[in-house]
Amino acid sequence: MAASIVVHLEFGGGAELLFAGVRNHQVTLPSQSQPWTMKQLLVWIRANLLKERPELFLQGDTVRPGILVLINDADWELMGELSYLLQDQDNVVFISTLHGG
Repeated sequence: MAASIVVHLEFGGGAELLFAGVRNHQVTLPSQSQPWTMKQLLVWIRANLLKERPELFLQGDTVRPGILVLINDADWELMGELSYLLQDQDNVVFISTLHGG
């Protein structure tokens, strides 16, 4: 069984407003039989952190278009997106590039 891991989450560009205005979260993901993936992290975020209007953050099982995701300062598209296996102490940043008018 994989041990629990600590992940640092940051929400910016307005995305933090969906998380009660809190930009930075240090979360401990519980141990499970398989390593945590980004896809599982998004499900966990929706269940545990997301406070309002999930449709502005998630679309289907991924983030909405217009939300930039960085894993340890690299674009998640280079890291395998939803299939990326999270490591202890990873830093995951979600930045909304969508701005209302």
